[in-house]
Amino acid sequence: MSVRMGDESGSAESAPRTESAARPAGATTRQRVGLLDLGKGLIRLAPDLGLVLKEGPGLLLRRPTDKESVGHIFQKVAAKQPDHPFLKFEDRVVSYGEANATVNRYASVLQDQGVQRGEVVGIMAHNDLETMLVILAAVKLGAIAGLLNYNQRGEVLAHSLGVLDARVLTIADDCQDGLTSAGTAGSEQNVLPFSQLQAQAVGAVDTNPPVTAQITAKEKAFYIFTSGTTGMPKASIMSHFRWLKSYSGVGGLGVRLRPSDTLYCCLPLYHNNAVTIALSSVLSGKASMAIGRKFSASRFWDEAIKHDATAFVYIGELCRYLLAQPAKPVDKQHQVRVIVGNGLRPDIWHDFQSRFGIQRIAEFYGASECNIAFINAYGVDETAGTCPLPYKVVQYDLETGEAHRDDRGRLVKVKTGETGLLLAKVSDRSPFDGYTDPAATEKKLLRDGFKKGDVWFNTGDLVRHQGFQHVAFVDRLGDTFRWKGENVATTEVEAALGRVPGIADCTVYGVEVPGTDGRAGMAAVVLEDGTSSLEGAAVAGKLYDALPTYAVPLFIRVVDSLEHTSTFKSRKVELRNEAYDGGSDQVLVLRGPGDGYVEFYADYPAEVASSSAPR
Repeated sequence: MSVRMGDESGSAESAPRTESAARPAGATTRQRVGLLDLGKGLIRLAPDLGLVLKEGPGLLLRRPTDKESVGHIFQKVAAKQPDHPFLKFEDRVVSYGEANATVNRYASVLQDQGVQRGEVVGIMAHNDLETMLVILAAVKLGAIAGLLNYNQRGEVLAHSLGVLDARVLTIADDCQDGLTSAGTAGSEQNVLPFSQLQAQAVGAVDTNPPVTAQITAKEKAFYIFTSGTTGMPKASIMSHFRWLKSYSGVGGLGVRLRPSDTLYCCLPLYHNNAVTIALSSVLSGKASMAIGRKFSASRFWDEAIKHDATAFVYIGELCRYLLAQPAKPVDKQHQVRVIVGNGLRPDIWHDFQSRFGIQRIAEFYGASECNIAFINAYGVDETAGTCPLPYKVVQYDLETGEAHRDDRGRLVKVKTGETGLLLAKVSDRSPFDGYTDPAATEKKLLRDGFKKGDVWFNTGDLVRHQGFQHVAFVDRLGDTFRWKGENVATTEVEAALGRVPGIADCTVYGVEVPGTDGRAGMAAVVLEDGTSSLEGAAVAGKLYDALPTYAVPLFIRVVDSLEHTSTFKSRKVELRNEAYDGGSDQVLVLRGPGDGYVEFYADYPAEVASSSAPR
C-alpha cells in the first residue's frame, strides 16, 4: 500500500516543501497563508464592511428550518428596488420589478399545469434572459428546478429525464429537436415550450405566490447534473439552505458586489457557477446580471464592455483561453474589477491578473454536491480561500482512492503546507444533500472518521492545507496517478505543458505499460495555429526544467482538438483507454533529457518496462 502523506515527494519521512524549496512550475506555489496575508486582506475588505456585517453572519447563523429561499430573496430585493436593472441579455434590459412580475405570471402558468411544492420542473434551454426567469418561477413555487444540459442527446438525455421525473418539462423552442433524440423518454414528457409558456402568461396573475414566503431552507431548490468525464450524469441536490450559504459566504463575504455593479455570466445556466455563485452574488449585492449566450474567447471582453460589466464568473479553463488570445486594446478597456470562480491555476494567476487589470480574484472551492465551500474573502493570491465550517485535510491512498486510516481505524490529518484529501463534516448545520440516487449518496460518505458516530463527505479532491483555514486546490484524486513510486498531479503537468511554445491546449493522464507498476504519464496536445510539429528535444528540455523527472510525460499524442464538457473539463477516459495507440495521430515518446521526444517505435514500451528508457 502506498499512502500519500502530503509532502511533494510522496515519502512519509520527508518534510513538506517550503517556499524556498524546488518545486514544479505550475504547482501551487503558495504553501502557507500567514497573519500578514490576513492583515492585508482585512484592509482590502474594509470598504465593503457594511455588506460583510449584514450578510456574512448568515453563513453561520442561518438554520435549515428557517423560512427563507432563493425565490424569497429575489422577491425581497425586487420589492426594495423595482426599477433597478436586474437582467441584461443582448439588447434587452429587465428591471427587478418587471422580472418579478413576469416570474409570477410564469409561476401561475406552472401551477395551472399542476406543479406543486416539492415537484420537479424540468428546464432545457440555452442561455437566455427567459431561462433565468423560468428558473426563478419554479423555485418561487417551492418546486425543484431540474436543470438539463441542452447538449445531451439520446440515451444520456433519456437517463436524465428519467432521473428528473418532472411534472412538466419547460423547453426552449430551439431545443425540441434534441428532446426528440431521447426517444420514448422524450415523447412521454409533459412538454411546455417557452413560446406557449409566454403566450399563456399573458394576463396571468402577477402577484407574489403565497407559498414563496412559506418555503423552508432545507427544501430542494435545484437538481444540477454533474458534468463528469465518464458515465451517466448524476443529479446532485442543491437545497435552498446551501444556496443561501453561497448568498452569505460567496456573495456577502467574497465577491461583495454593489448595486452599481453588473456581473457578466457566459457559463451555462444549468451549471452551479451560474445559478448559485453568480445569481447569489448578484442578489446579495442588489446588483445586475448580464447573461452571455455562450462563451467566446475572442468576443469575451467586447461583451463585458457592452454590458458595463464590473465583475464576471469564471471556471479556470475560461481564464486560460482568454490568456491564450492575442493581446488586444480591449484587454484593459473594460471596467471589470473583481472576478469569482474556481480552478484558476497558480501558474497563470498573476499573468491573468496583470494582463487584464483585475483588482481582486475571489477564487472559491466548491462543487454542486459539496456541503461546504471556501471563498477567497481576503484577496490572497493562489488560494481557494477560507471556510469557517468544519473540514479536514487527510492522508490518502492513491492506489485505492480511499482515505488512509491508522491502526485504530481513524483518519489522519496532514500538516500545514502538505497535500491531502479534503473532507467536509456532515452535520445539522452542514447537511449533505447528496444525489437523487441514495446508493451514490452513501458512497461519498466516510463514517467514524475521527471518533465514533461522526460523518464526513469525501470530496475526492486533493488540496494543500495552507493554514488559517485556507486551502488550495491541487487535483482530482481520480486524475492523479502514481509512477516510479511518486504521485503525479495532472494539473501540475498540464500547467508545465501550457508554458511550452507551440502548445495551445493539453490534457494529461496516466496509461498502463505492460510489465510496469503504476501508470506512465501521457499528454494529448493541440498545437497552436502555425505550428506544424513539436521539436522533441526542446519540449523535453522545457519539461525537465519545470517538473520532477518522474512527472515528465513518457508519451505525447498530437491531436487536432480536445473534446471538453460544457464546463471545460477534458474528456480523458477515451484517451486513457486508447493509451499510446494513437491511430492516425502522431505519438512521441521520451528517450531522455538528451534525445528528448522521438517518434513512437514498437520496442519502446518494453524498454520502459526494463528501465532502459527513458535514460
